[in-house]
Amino acid sequence: MIQQTTAMREYNEEELKTDKAINFGRAYQQCAISVLDTIADPDISFDENGVSNYYFEYLKAERTQVFKGAQGEQRLQELVEKVKISGKGKPYDCILGLSGGADSTYLALLAKQVGLRPLLVHFDYGWNSEIAVHNIEQAVKNTGFDLYTYVMDWPEFRDILRAYFRASVLDLDVPADHMIFGALYEVANKYGVRHLLSGNNVQTEFTLPRSWNYNKFDIVNLRNIHGQFGTQKLKNFPALGLWHFAYFQLIKRINSVQILNFVDYNKEFVKQAITKELGWRDYGGKHHESVFTRFYQGYILPVKFHIDKRKAHLSNLIFSGQLTKEEALREIRKPTYDLKLQKEDMAYVAKKLDFTLPEFKAVLSLPNRDHIEYGTDRKQRELYFRILKFIQPATRVIKKMR
Repeated sequence: MIQQTTAMREYNEEELKTDKAINFGRAYQQCAISVLDTIADPDISFDENGVSNYYFEYLKAERTQVFKGAQGEQRLQELVEKVKISGKGKPYDCILGLSGGADSTYLALLAKQVGLRPLLVHFDYGWNSEIAVHNIEQAVKNTGFDLYTYVMDWPEFRDILRAYFRASVLDLDVPADHMIFGALYEVANKYGVRHLLSGNNVQTEFTLPRSWNYNKFDIVNLRNIHGQFGTQKLKNFPALGLWHFAYFQLIKRINSVQILNFVDYNKEFVKQAITKELGWRDYGGKHHESVFTRFYQGYILPVKFHIDKRKAHLSNLIFSGQLTKEEALREIRKPTYDLKLQKEDMAYVAKKLDFTLPEFKAVLSLPNRDHIEYGTDRKQRELYFRILKFIQPATRVIKKMR
């Protein structure tokens, strides 16, 4: 349950530690291994040694999903061969979403090294930083891959974002994330490509408390929020609800593949490699290649919802052995990002979304509301899984007959 508030207050870690409501009635506690704690996280638990559940969840994911060394090389080679075969005779054998961030840029470099022929797809929804634009241009130039830019209808997208702010829900990244993946599947379908290369990976971004985001593909929730607070019809947005997924994945057989789990994915090594090979420039915090996401994660989440996402990102690096807890604690003690830039972003985001600054601050101070108050696709999902149970045995038979 999201904490209710009637007025925003600046993020004060020490003050939040003593607030029983924000710690869900518990005394403050931090994980013995990581920097995750009880602040704004109802789901965190600890064993007798003070180690949080997230550490054990990470270990399980690493054990079952990450393959390094010779085993990783073999799995990567097998997957690459599968992608190449599926793309034979086509201009591209896979689709690769490129944001200008470290993960997607390294994915492009790795694709070039293993001989894949991706179509780079950039979703332009109006929030690219100058560094992100530079990184995209450099990646295209130095890999030689083609670039497809999917430009979102800005008035329409702005109307959706304004609706989400008025709804006062936590996950303001839902509209962008939903449509980015919708665009990727649309482009893959357009070019007859069956594989989407994903930059997701266990070693740097598996860990995230469940209550810190919302289902990106709950189209019922998205449409209801926009229906209640939006002002114009949605005609051009690339929808990717449950039944869209079913069509693309079951009928068109387009699937996402996470090849970064087949390499030793070290964040610092990756940054050095893409800087040297592709002329990449660092933009600061995680996902700060987007001005909106920088402001959302660096200001709105900590100030309005008391959530500092750096705790999850840094803890993930601790779990994978890329950072010490002491290093993470030093990072957490710093501001989420430059305070002067936060003020500039506040004014920029307000203006771009067509709010006056007083209107924007008033909207940000509305009581927090849970996404589920606006309805969910739960019934659709229950129906979908019943259908899957019915068709999966038949699918296995068909595969055996081929």
